[in-house]
Formats: sequence, structure tokens, C-alpha cells
Amino acid sequence: MRTCEEPRAPNGQSPIALAAGQSEYGFAEKVVEGMCIVVNSITIKIHSKAFHASFELWQLQGYSVNPSWQQSDLRLTRITDPQRGEVLTFKELTWQTLRIEADATDNGDQDPVTTPLRLITNQGRIQISLKRRTKDCNVVASKLMFLLDDLLWVLTDSQLKAMMKYAESLSEAMEKSAQQRKSLAPESVQVSELGFEYCSARKERKMEQRSRPPGASASSLGQYFEKHDMRESSYHLLISRLDLHLCDDSHARDAGTLKHGMLGGAIQLTFRRMAFDYYPFHRAGDACRHWVRYSEAMETRGQWAGKLLSEFQSKIEKL
Repeated sequence: MRTCEEPRAPNGQSPIALAAGQSEYGFAEKVVEGMCIVVNSITIKIHSKAFHASFELWQLQGYSVNPSWQQSDLRLTRITDPQRGEVLTFKELTWQTLRIEADATDNGDQDPVTTPLRLITNQGRIQISLKRRTKDCNVVASKLMFLLDDLLWVLTDSQLKAMMKYAESLSEAMEKSAQQRKSLAPESVQVSELGFEYCSARKERKMEQRSRPPGASASSLGQYFEKHDMRESSYHLLISRLDLHLCDDSHARDAGTLKHGMLGGAIQLTFRRMAFDYYPFHRAGDACRHWVRYSEAMETRGQWAGKLLSEFQSKIEKL
């Protein structure tokens, strides 16, 4: 893989649906979604103008799950609401070992004394939720949860500086990609709300019968969809326990420090149930009750942000 200076155009319609000669969510999509993938080892190499990185995974498995993240009947791994014209699907990826390594490129502007960044983790998993339009299979919203167990990470000061430079080199490309997705998000949401107009009554009845759980009525199906619906795209990282060791390795390359008998120090930090939640398309002033870790403190913050937003809008109207 290689980072792009300018973001690429959206992928458009699903290639699975186009290859099957259809334009909407149908049998071909369900067959591909029901497949289970098992890979013994996989290596992903990423090249950038400032650094190159590699991801190595062992015993990778990908399969469909129900909304409770358990393997079950494939008919229960998707929720289709014909009135909304949308379908929810749930996937899970697991692996035994993950190895990440990043190093500066020769022609980059990195410090020549930076140390390659390395990280090895044990078991982990990624939970993926997708909401798509049934008329063209385009993704309206997604939710990605990156779950790790115990993690031990030893970082030197040079590695920490290198990691910050790597993140800085990617920030520009990520910002351009985010701006592109934000510009397309309102249109996607607007069209998804009108998805019901593109379905005939006959197709609606067929989809409702296939996607409805056993013993579920039309009203209960809507409530079931609403319970697991994703109102906006989000990304989450949850680490059960993180032992972070920060070490000073400047004495290893600074002879003057050794002459004075001064050695580097170290700091150990332990984090339990550390979580990061990122909502890239959340609009200012919108409610946060659907967030994963919503609390009453966010309500106070929402009122404060709402006042700032109203003041900003009033100034814009005057101008």
C-alpha cells in the first residue's frame, strides 16, 4: 500500500453487485458476506514519503456475527429495514499475533538518529458494523472497534519522537481524506433517507420476509433496527491493560553524558481499560446520547458548545 498525496475518488457501487448484474443489495452480496476467511499469515507493507511500515498478522480469521458479536445463523447477521431502505451487517476479525514496524525513509526529512518503531501484540480482534443502502450497496455509516488485551510497549525517547513525526507526516493526507468524506456525507445521508422511494412494494415485502427475525413483526423489526443503528461513523480503540515503558537512550549515543556519570532514566505507566472514541463526522450542536460512552458530563459540555455555536451563527448572519 502507498499513501496518496490527493485522496482518491469514492469507489461507487459495489463491485459484487455489478458483477452479478444487479444494482442493489441482493443474493450475491449475501453469499459473499456469509463467507468465512482464514489466513495463516499476512504481511501488509505501507510506503509513505516520510516512512515505511509493515503489519504482520498470524492466524487471521474473518466471519459474520450477530449484533451481540456471536457466531450464529447467517440470517441473523444482517438486519434489513425496507422502510428505511438500509441494511446493517456485522463482521469480526481475530488474530493470534500482530507485529508492527515503522522506519524513516532515506529521502524523508526524518532525524537520521531515529530508531525504528516496533510493537508486538498478542490476541486481538476488530468488530465492524456497516450500514448500507439497499438500492446501491453504498456505505452510509460504519463503526469500527479495535479491541486489545494486555499490551506491553517499551518506547525510547527517539522512538517516541519518530512516532510523533510519522503521525505528523500522515496528518495532511488524513485531513484531506476527512474533508472529502465530510463533503460527501450530507449527500449520502440525504439520499439514504429517501431510499424508500426507490423500492417497489413487492421488493419491500420480499426483503422484509427474508430479513425479519423469527417471530418479529414489522413494528418490532423497526425497533430492532433502531436498537443497533449507527447514526454516524465512528472509530474506537479499547485496551484492557497497557504497560508503557518510556526509556531515555540518549546516553547510548552521547559520550559527553557518560563522562559526567549521568545515565538515562525511565518511566513506567500502567493504563487499565483505556479507550479512545473518534467521531469524525459529528456536527456541532448535535446530540451525543448515541455515543458509546455517553455520560451526564457530556450534556453540560453540549450546552456550552451549543451557546458557542449560536453565537458564531449570529455573527455570521450579521456579516
